[in-house]
Amino acid sequence: MKKDFYTAVADRHSFYGISKENVTTDEVIKEVIEQAVKNTPSAFNSQSARVVLLLGKYHDKLWDITKEALRKIVPAEQFGSTEEKINSFGNGYGTVLFFEDAKVIENLQTKFPLYKDNFPGFSLQSSGMHQYVVWTALEIEGFGASLQHYNELIEAEVKKEWDISDSWKLVSQMPFGKPTAQPDEKQFEPLENRIKIFK
Repeated sequence: MKKDFYTAVADRHSFYGISKENVTTDEVIKEVIEQAVKNTPSAFNSQSARVVLLLGKYHDKLWDITKEALRKIVPAEQFGSTEEKINSFGNGYGTVLFFEDAKVIENLQTKFPLYKDNFPGFSLQSSGMHQYVVWTALEIEGFGASLQHYNELIEAEVKKEWDISDSWKLVSQMPFGKPTAQPDEKQFEPLENRIKIFK
């Protein structure tokens, strides 16, 4: 039985122990992505989000690219722990790459000059919502995921490998898979310090 929304919100963590064992069909994963891209809001209905889903050998290739990029900048004596971390992402079933289309944002800046300086921020806010919708939906389906940011290190190679438009700017990477280890319990600041209600 699938989780309800609030349970999925509560159970969503950063899972670093994940495996390649599938917990649902690739068609369901595709539907998660399509529903998120179609229905997640964006400023001025700009629909600037772009998403790439990598499964199987394509997922493995992404983390090979990331590992080799890091090998160039991490001292050899420290690379062992870095490699272990990257391998943990590669151990997953797939990765979701989140992009924002700069061309869409630039067009909005031209069309609505009063908000010109706000559109990059609006874009990232929408991307964050897309990431959260996908992350929570993957949790509902039984996957564990985390959010990574190797953007500048891998963006050029990723675009070359998968023939991605230069106007798409990489925002984050979300490896996911069947959880193999439970994350630490979430710690919460008191809600009375974080919420004000006036009625």
